[in-house]
Amino acid sequence: MADAEAKGSLTRREMIGVSSAALTAAAALGASRPVAAAPAPGGRSIERLAIWRFHLGHAAEVEKDFGFGRNQRTFAKGGAATADAAMADFDDRGWAEIQVPHDWAVALPFAPPKLPQTKDREDAGAAHGYKAIGRDYPANSIGWYRTQIAVTAADQGRRVWLEFDGVFRDALIFVNGYIVARNQSGYAPFRVEIDDFLNYDGKPNVIAVRADASLGEGWFYEGAGIYRHVDLVRADPLHIPQWGTVVRSTVGPDGAQLAVATEVFNSGNGPVSGTLRQSVSAAGREILALPPLTFLLAAGERTTLSQESVLRTPMLWSIETPHLYRLQSQVDAGGRTVDATDTQFGIRTIKFDAERGFFLNGKPTKLLGTCNHHDHAGVGTGIPDALHRWRVEQTQAMGANAWRSAHNPPASALLDACDALGMLMIVEQRINSTDDDAAAQLDRIVRRDCNHPSVILWSLGNEEPHQSSARGGRINAEMQAHVRRLDPTRPTTFAMDNNWDTGVGRVVDVLGFNYRIDKMEAYHGRHPDQPIYGSETGSTVATRGEYANDEAKHFLRAYDTEHPWWSSTAEEWWTIVADRPYLAGGFVWTGFDYRGEPTPYAAFPSVLSQFGILDTCGFPKDDYYYYRAWWRPDRPLVHLLPHWTWPGREGQAIEVWAHGNAEEIELKLNGRPLGRKSMPRNRHLEWRVPYAPGRIEAIGFNNGRIVAQDVRETAGPARAVQLSADRRTARADGSDVITLNAAVVDARGRPVPNADNLLRFAASGGTIIGVGNGSPVSLEPDVASQRRAFNGLVQAILRVGKMPGPIAASVASDGLSGSIVRLAALPVTGDRR
Repeated sequence: MADAEAKGSLTRREMIGVSSAALTAAAALGASRPVAAAPAPGGRSIERLAIWRFHLGHAAEVEKDFGFGRNQRTFAKGGAATADAAMADFDDRGWAEIQVPHDWAVALPFAPPKLPQTKDREDAGAAHGYKAIGRDYPANSIGWYRTQIAVTAADQGRRVWLEFDGVFRDALIFVNGYIVARNQSGYAPFRVEIDDFLNYDGKPNVIAVRADASLGEGWFYEGAGIYRHVDLVRADPLHIPQWGTVVRSTVGPDGAQLAVATEVFNSGNGPVSGTLRQSVSAAGREILALPPLTFLLAAGERTTLSQESVLRTPMLWSIETPHLYRLQSQVDAGGRTVDATDTQFGIRTIKFDAERGFFLNGKPTKLLGTCNHHDHAGVGTGIPDALHRWRVEQTQAMGANAWRSAHNPPASALLDACDALGMLMIVEQRINSTDDDAAAQLDRIVRRDCNHPSVILWSLGNEEPHQSSARGGRINAEMQAHVRRLDPTRPTTFAMDNNWDTGVGRVVDVLGFNYRIDKMEAYHGRHPDQPIYGSETGSTVATRGEYANDEAKHFLRAYDTEHPWWSSTAEEWWTIVADRPYLAGGFVWTGFDYRGEPTPYAAFPSVLSQFGILDTCGFPKDDYYYYRAWWRPDRPLVHLLPHWTWPGREGQAIEVWAHGNAEEIELKLNGRPLGRKSMPRNRHLEWRVPYAPGRIEAIGFNNGRIVAQDVRETAGPARAVQLSADRRTARADGSDVITLNAAVVDARGRPVPNADNLLRFAASGGTIIGVGNGSPVSLEPDVASQRRAFNGLVQAILRVGKMPGPIAASVASDGLSGSIVRLAALPVTGDRR
């Protein structure tokens, strides 16, 4: 069935007549109005299945679940008695048309806890941000997707399969009523062969997916549905399988030695001989041709063809210059090209040293990282590709160079963004086990991600109950051995929060410490040969734009002072890690606020965690500028907090902080000097200033010369909304997005720090697909075109249409002057799915 090329590399065809091994998988895709995909050169075509029909099912009532389970013999006969919605002739015209990536949970209502809460008992719904999903909400926990694909007689004899990057979760895949696969994992990619089940005579071909999110895999918001891309692939029986090419490089004084291994599979009924031709290109220009390799394969046989070549003057992939190459692979047989694939890769070296930390291309590089879950305001887990890239760019602007995908493997689109932008990545397995399904998930993750130069570590798990036991050691030793068989070029890691000297700690190559930074030096003394780093650090909790703790409102002051008992402030952890070369670096928990696991206030209406350096929209909190100062010390910075609009507090002392990296910082209030102080390295400065309306400014000096400054002015009443866009152009492909940020200002354009006006967004040439404001207690809908400002800010996500031309995005609010930004949708060029 599905998962054919995971553990054991067996396809469904190879397994027929062998055994009914319990391999799992799932997939689904579709398009309401199918258009046949044009075969690409080489006979292969890849079609991104973005448009689907969607409807909620029901986990407890059969008829509301479109008859699924109506018959006790649901699984008795292929293609019959499964579910009404699985059949090709089912009328889905009343279903909603949606676009993948899609998270149906983000559009669900919030649900107050059903049981009384106390500080010591967290409601089960809190973990998922109090969304009405899970076993207590059977009407919201099943989602059905349907799409029709175009198939012609010319497709008969070709291999046709679906590639899913992620479905949450427990997905059943149907093709024309046949159950063709099941995949329980909500995070691992999977593949489903479907050519046996297709109609080639002009009858409709419908793919249906039933996803069941009644149960979860994490303790954080996980979303629901087909939240990552789905591709429909057509290929010749003689082809390169999914993830069938691996490129490794060894850099030396004579250049880069490339080792290329490519799998070729003859899934046809007879023997075939052929030739594999490969070349390397950069920036669209061929720079290296590899010698052709010939092969002879019997029916059902596969082989791996390996060769090496030298690239004399390689451009190394790095954080500063993320150069990428492309390997073109072409399979020729019978006088024609039958298959062709592209594999992107980078050339770089990595090394973890127990005494000197991490090295990239031989250069010592401190890992300046953030941990991140995979949800964003307005869209939940259904993050468009351009938004993945935008999120990476926000952390890079702060100075971050590394990203830990917590606690699951990332979307392929996120890895592509990290490759392109120069962001290092830790890929993490969701299930820390060696059962068949968990092992197959790990296999698929490593095979999918091993060509990404951004990936530097394979994380086997995080804070598992068995982490310190002998059993945990055995499980992770087997996982590590499997990873090494697939990819011997990268080390393994594990994020532990206690008992590092036992169990998993003595197995993995590089050990991660979750918090407990004060324990790392002693551990290094006991185990001086094992590299270590902070896999979770910091965990300052703060509410953007708030400067006093307010338990009733669930707000926290945004000074770098508040944190749970197990963690530390930004300043506390970084001053330790910065000056110890043997510590490879650290990953702040977290880069962005995230839904679910509300901390430190677990009670409703807190619906998200407040750990982030940025809020759920990516609006920076003040700690952002602490990291910006010391993670980019070559760029002078001064950041002043708090705002300077405190009516009714005249004459009262205000706690004023300055983050920055200037040698000295002088503070002035309404032009009057309040003193100049030296900035301690990796720290901050404080003053107590009696409040007087007007202008407070911080001025940074190096060698007596002004190098940076920051100003806060007392704002008047809200008078207007200013709208900005992250870029002025986008691709007119129907899937590109632009991030719109709106700020409420006074008559002189100064930010109004406590504004909560209702803002309404509109766009011509595109669609507003979601909104957010970063508030930890907002219960307004995300899938909407309006939102109240939280402390003066709102974000909207604009999806661009398919027609090239001008776009006008606007924001309006009662009693305020609105704003319009003029954008452009550009024609699509090049093959970019």
